[in-house]
Amino acid sequence: MQERPFSQACENNKNPIFAILQEQLKCVSHVLEIGSGTAQHAIFFTQRLPHLTWQTTDQGEYFSQLKTLIEEENCACLPVPLLLDVSQPVWPFSQCELIFTANTLHIMPWHCVEKLFNGIQRSLQSAGHFYIYGPFNYCGKYTSSSNELFDLRLKSNNPLSGIRDIEKIISLAEKAELELVADHAMPANNRLLYFIKK
Repeated sequence: MQERPFSQACENNKNPIFAILQEQLKCVSHVLEIGSGTAQHAIFFTQRLPHLTWQTTDQGEYFSQLKTLIEEENCACLPVPLLLDVSQPVWPFSQCELIFTANTLHIMPWHCVEKLFNGIQRSLQSAGHFYIYGPFNYCGKYTSSSNELFDLRLKSNNPLSGIRDIEKIISLAEKAELELVADHAMPANNRLLYFIKK
């Protein structure tokens, strides 16, 4: 039997993220996740909050794996995943209550980060919630030596990837009608950014 795909990063961060999101998640019925990967967040959160419908998505090269994982769960909270490239001009959903993404912005090229925020602006309902989990730089500087080493590894694999500057993210958010409400410090020098659609 083939070993189930597993992300140690998701395993490490799912509890700290849930601790912050759980009160907000109790107040919504649908969540859209951008870049669901191994589906560990989707499965973990819906097991604890079974009222949620958690819509998973991923791009082409990861989509088949995600679809298989969700089918294996056979859970009413987890509908069939949707294929999503954030740069596509029309996303297959709109008027979302809450959108969540984890460890994606430092992987995708900067032009895709820009397209992501364009898509969020179109897809998130007024007063909707947007959460981003991952590492960020502040004032152009790394927050730790481990983040600096991580960034070097990212760029050695793909020069277009890398840890993003928080100031640039906030600027993109403002253009997309998103207001930063909270910037939570998380384990392993990560952050959880919380935006509300104006």
